[in-house]
Amino acid sequence: MNSSARMEQLEVLRVQLGVLRQEHRDLDDAIHALQETGKSDMLTIKRLKKQKLGLKDKIAVLEDRITPDIIA
Repeated sequence: MNSSARMEQLEVLRVQLGVLRQEHRDLDDAIHALQETGKSDMLTIKRLKKQKLGLKDKIAVLEDRITPDIIA
């Protein structure tokens, strides 16, 4: 893969990473809002937290793909 294609691929990964991070923040805000109302369904909150953890895992994978390997 040439460097131009690699740079383009990295840019796509960065955009995807930004989208996932925004979704993660949105879920966090939704969870907090539901908890503050006091009328929230614990099952809904549990599902949102599980979804948030899934996003965190996807974020970690993308960060690993973007960060170059360092040979020590």
